[in-house]
Amino acid sequence: MEKWLYVMMIKKGKSYNKVTKAVITRHVENLRKLDDEGKLELSGPFKGYPGVAGMVIFKTETYEEAEALCRQEPLVAEGYADYTLVSLQVADRDNNYLL
Repeated sequence: MEKWLYVMMIKKGKSYNKVTKAVITRHVENLRKLDDEGKLELSGPFKGYPGVAGMVIFKTETYEEAEALCRQEPLVAEGYADYTLVSLQVADRDNNYLL
């Protein structure tokens, strides 16, 4: 059975330098909610990668569900960032690394 994850790359917008602690708090609250719902695989910021703030990896049933979660991300919804969403086919021991 194929397994998929959905990777959101959070790209800094023109107003990203105006992000406040309150905005980051809303972002973290959103991550906690996603984690509580079982939809968060992994997340974190990037250092030394110009223009990209970080990534969120979603465990959702569909690409469309992950896309909706991207649009709800406070950094995106409030206009501080944009995103790119890509599908990642999981290669692991369970599926013999897709061999």
